Amino acid sequence: MKITENPDKEIVKIVREGLRESGGYCPCRRERTPDTKCMCKEFREQIKDPEFEGFCHCMLYYKSLN
Repeated sequence: MKITENPDKEIVKIVREGLRESGGYCPCRRERTPDTKCMCKEFREQIKDPEFEGFCHCMLYYKSLN
């Protein structure tokens, strides 16, 4: 398993700007709770899933299986 940033630098730039503006909370979510703090609970749970491969909700990170 490997976690990497999205190779699309424009998406990374937009998401990182959103994270700065929101105090580190997922810019794609309205709620500001510990569950939506980057790296969000949803993606942490996806990381634990041995069969999941893909992007986090805001597309900043990618989990690959190899």
